[in-house]
Amino acid sequence: MKLGLVLEGGASRTVFSCGVMDVLLEENIIADMIIGTSAGIAFGVSYASLQRERNMHLAAEYMGDKRYMGIKHILNPKNKSYYNMQFVYDDVPNIHLPFDWNAFENFKGDVIGVCTNVKTGKAEYLPVSRTDRTLPVLRASCALPILFPFINIDGKNYLDGGISDSIPYKYALNHGCDKVIVVLTRERGYVKHTGKSVKLAERIYRKYPELVKALASRADNYNNQIKELRTLERDGKAFVIEPITTMGVKRTEGKPSRLLPLYQHGLSVARDNIDALKSYLSV
Repeated sequence: MKLGLVLEGGASRTVFSCGVMDVLLEENIIADMIIGTSAGIAFGVSYASLQRERNMHLAAEYMGDKRYMGIKHILNPKNKSYYNMQFVYDDVPNIHLPFDWNAFENFKGDVIGVCTNVKTGKAEYLPVSRTDRTLPVLRASCALPILFPFINIDGKNYLDGGISDSIPYKYALNHGCDKVIVVLTRERGYVKHTGKSVKLAERIYRKYPELVKALASRADNYNNQIKELRTLERDGKAFVIEPITTMGVKRTEGKPSRLLPLYQHGLSVARDNIDALKSYLSV
């Protein structure tokens, strides 16, 4: 059996998924493919390196740090991003909260970040390098429209993978995974709508018509993915774990007092579902 772990993005809301992944590590449930969008894969690499509670410490100690994110970082001409790129993708993993590169390099499975090609508007599924400590794929997958500049990898510009493939379960199923655990960051029943920020993004990126099309169709595509995922769930082809509540956490939330309860909720929901998950994996 080849097991896929599929991780939806959601920026700060993805701390829920961190709790889920820590329970998977507790239970020694290790996927053969880890594929995620945006913060899903950014947090998912700590699961691949088997660093239980690393993401919890990130939420508790660094996401609320003024060096981590804020408007001032967008205004910095050397950064131009809501996140402080140097601090988030270099200082934290390599100095303050060390990422275990050796364990990550030794992980036997595939680790894939979903990124949106700005020119084509299509999803690209890029392997996360085991040796490049600048983490370009994570930067690209997490590059939220408006809040990030384009991220260039090998001559191509990318933005947030969630624009083109919010929940990449199809990729996992089409690339050899017999079973998939899908971790969502929205409650059951959530319906995505095209918000004002999307309309603004469409104006900003008007020189990139395929990207604009992807932004315009994102909500419908997401809602269709959820419908299909529910069918896969009913048919026993996917196991879905999702929050009962997101506790009002917004995508740029940094306060530990808001983030840690959502992380604990992830632990609780995963533990409540662990017997059913083991049954799903055993069939």
